[in-house]
Amino acid sequence: MQVLSSLKEAKKRHRDCQVVKRRGRIYVICKSNPRFKARQGGAKNRHKR
Repeated sequence: MQVLSSLKEAKKRHRDCQVVKRRGRIYVICKSNPRFKARQGGAKNRHKR
């Protein structure tokens, strides 16, 4: 899975790619070709102890 600052190009890689938002992060998932998976965001949600 790649961590990208912009998912605009990631969602255009394949026609089956979908953009999904889960737990404050944005993911690009592709069931037919899993190597196109990508993630954006979520760094500010770290726990401080």
